[in-house]
Amino acid sequence: METRELRYFVAVAEELHFGRAAQRLAMAQPPLSRAIQQLERRLGVVLLHRTTRAITLTPAGAVLLREARLAIEAVEAAERRTRRAAADRPGVVLATKAGASSELLSKLLNAYAADPCAVTVEVVLCGPGEPESLLRNGSADVALLHRPYDTTAGFDTEDLHTEQQIVVLPAGHALADRTHLSMAEVNALTDLPLPRWPRPDGSYPDGPGPQVRDHTQLTQLITLGRACAVMPESLRAQLRHEHAIVAVPDAPAVTTVIAWPPHSRSKAVADLVRTATSL
Repeated sequence: METRELRYFVAVAEELHFGRAAQRLAMAQPPLSRAIQQLERRLGVVLLHRTTRAITLTPAGAVLLREARLAIEAVEAAERRTRRAAADRPGVVLATKAGASSELLSKLLNAYAADPCAVTVEVVLCGPGEPESLLRNGSADVALLHRPYDTTAGFDTEDLHTEQQIVVLPAGHALADRTHLSMAEVNALTDLPLPRWPRPDGSYPDGPGPQVRDHTQLTQLITLGRACAVMPESLRAQLRHEHAIVAVPDAPAVTTVIAWPPHSRSKAVADLVRTATSL
């Protein structure tokens, strides 16, 4: 199968409409229809059920959609990494969530810069979930991820730090003087619902909590008494007097890991990982 064919199929499978898919691909509809038919003949399977009213994916089509997305992502990642490898000034792109692991990141960059073989490290500060995506699509060479919130499947990783979580409440809240709360008690705070972070596709899960995109927005909503948040204890230093902090012992511990693609042969990435684990 060719990458071009996979892109055609993904467009049709996501739009479930040949006209919209053709418009999205900036091509005419007849050659797109022929390309999908040729793909089905070559694979010997039916990928799409077509009627005069609608198009639906067959089980085989659903499998190909999932696999095609991964294949296209891998090709695009290879293109990005190849272009960076050919750059006049070699460097490493490190992705991390803005506001997270700030102290660890600062120590890592300072320690790595002291290495005589160090190259330039470009730090990309991202929103929740974005460092993982940048690492998968080849836009980053290495990333600081946080389990269980980030998925590390498919990466090589080294654990760097594990910490407990806290709940952040508005100062003066009735529960602000408690020494600890359970996750059940946090979830029961109907007056302070937990926030809803965007999924990788940009959509938000259902729920009563406010939609948030970054840490600054979240802390302001907490100050206004519109939400509470469970977060790693290391973020305590970034909070203000308008916030109250209570331990949540049964919240899952958060482990910061440094992650990189398993096929990476970059000496700079290896040196950066070695520096991180030595800290």
